[in-house]
Amino acid sequence: MTRSILWLRRDLRLTDHPALLAAIRDANHLLPVYIHAPEEEQPWQPGAASNWWLHNSLIALDRDLRKLGSGLIIAKGSSRLVLRKLAIKHQCQHLFFTCLPEPASIQRDSRVCRELTKAGVSCHQFHSYQLLGGNSIRRIDGGSYRVFTPFWRALQKQGMLQRSTEPAPKALPPLPNEIDSLEIDSLKLLPSNPWYREFHNHWQPGEAGAFKKLHDFMQQTVNDYHTGRDRPDLSDTSRLSAHLHFGEISPVQIANGLSARIGGTPAYTDNEGASQYLRQLAWREFAIDLLANNPDTDRLPFDSRFADYPWRSDKQAKNLLQKWQRGETGIPIVDAGMRELWQTSWMHNRVRMIVASLLTKNMGIHWLEGARWFWDTLVDADLANNSLGWQWSAGCGADAAPYFRIFNPVRQAERFDPNGNYIKHWLPELSTLPTKSLYAPWIVKTSELFKAGVQLGKTYPKPSVDLQSSRREALKRWESVKRRSNTAGSK
Repeated sequence: MTRSILWLRRDLRLTDHPALLAAIRDANHLLPVYIHAPEEEQPWQPGAASNWWLHNSLIALDRDLRKLGSGLIIAKGSSRLVLRKLAIKHQCQHLFFTCLPEPASIQRDSRVCRELTKAGVSCHQFHSYQLLGGNSIRRIDGGSYRVFTPFWRALQKQGMLQRSTEPAPKALPPLPNEIDSLEIDSLKLLPSNPWYREFHNHWQPGEAGAFKKLHDFMQQTVNDYHTGRDRPDLSDTSRLSAHLHFGEISPVQIANGLSARIGGTPAYTDNEGASQYLRQLAWREFAIDLLANNPDTDRLPFDSRFADYPWRSDKQAKNLLQKWQRGETGIPIVDAGMRELWQTSWMHNRVRMIVASLLTKNMGIHWLEGARWFWDTLVDADLANNSLGWQWSAGCGADAAPYFRIFNPVRQAERFDPNGNYIKHWLPELSTLPTKSLYAPWIVKTSELFKAGVQLGKTYPKPSVDLQSSRREALKRWESVKRRSNTAGSK
């Protein structure tokens, strides 16, 4: 009698799941298990918003497994020891799992396989977390890519759609008798702060929610994605990022879905929206590849010149950080984004870049402070993407924007929220202002503010930083770093 363990992590789905399909091929009994082991995620244990999503995703997966005659086994502790105990107790011959391409996960997988091999269990690893199924993209000299555009060209040349998606099984082998499993509630994933209670109004964790988001994107949005993706006042993005992170849908499902929708390969189609969206999937691949080949970039600057950058850490900087976190900077587009984040646990990507630029450049605060806040509050917090995004915004990452590119939040808001609808939605205290006055209320005449019922410093904060002078200070800090680097390089 063949018994197999399916070790589930961030592949919480039934469709297009190579490890699951291989596990049930000859199994009389299947043991799908999720092991809660946050200490193995050091130094980045899952944040509060991610845990909320995970709690609900596990409930959804258990429900889906039960419909097919199985169920989800919940455990906690050392992955290595839990799996060994489970295999020995139930006489399992095989372990199947999906590789997670993060440094901590790769090390953990090696420890697990060594332990189970000693116990006579065969380990089978599958790659479905990335478009290329674990294949590396290398330069001609064998090195990894450090800039996105040549990586993107190589990805297109290698071929992104290398396999078809597999349907979910219609039935699953049953669980063995006398299975011990914890209740999902016992993992205590839900945050103690009730701020998450509105999240259900915005998200449906689980595979069904992922399918719905993909369907809506394909039917309603993809054709306009290239023009609307930078507009936070519109709903022209897919919002699939959290589903992707938890593996409730695979990138291959999305890419193949795009192909089916437009009748061709997205990278080589006249459908600009589909092409641009596939490019965003490629950015995800680039982030994963970058972290895998530079495992310290979740904590250390990719550009070594920033190792000595004079980030601010004084009392005033701490006060500025708190204002930024609370959406009380007095810069409307920034405050709107930070309030969207707090209320929905998500933020539009264009706004993410704007708020990150203000924190790291105008306020001079270390990018890690922002990365940690996003990590705790975003439902789609992903180590590779989070690290790449923050380092890019701070100017110290791979393929980063030039340091002197400091986003002007007023100009950004005028361009990408042209009717002010995004700001008005998240900052109702400013909604009575004329649109032209929304973006920089501190330069609006007092009489106009009074007429709209807006009092700076009372109903809405005064700006916490002067955009022009803080920009000049940021450029001075950067020039000092460059001078030190040049001096050191000449010795």
